Amino acid sequence: MNNTNLGKKLVIQLDGSSGVPFYRQIIQQIEQAILAKRLLPGDKLPTIRSLAIELKINPNTIAKAYNELEIRGIVVTQVGSGTYVSDQEIDMAENERQEKIEQSVVRFLREMEALGVKRSDIPKLIEAFKEET
Repeated sequence: MNNTNLGKKLVIQLDGSSGVPFYRQIIQQIEQAILAKRLLPGDKLPTIRSLAIELKINPNTIAKAYNELEIRGIVVTQVGSGTYVSDQEIDMAENERQEKIEQSVVRFLREMEALGVKRSDIPKLIEAFKEET
């Protein structure tokens, strides 16, 4: 699993065993960060090259993700300046929302399992968790 921490706003984790293409995982995680307000309109995304190096994947994969996000109006690219989160709201149908929730839960459970956490201990961990502000 490749991952990167873009400041404190976004952590991208790629799971090669999920069956979901990396570019899709990147799109989903950027969308989730926007929906969770970890990325705000005007925030700059990392360059294609720097993100590809951090995640150890082909730059074309990052370009494909950014391009799809741009087509959907979620990000805007300013030549010579970079790629930024747009001020357009993400329009998500309820079934798409449910699918994203399920994907997040599956990813979370796999990560907890990989860390040796029992499923029965997860509710206690969540209850005790205090998000940093």
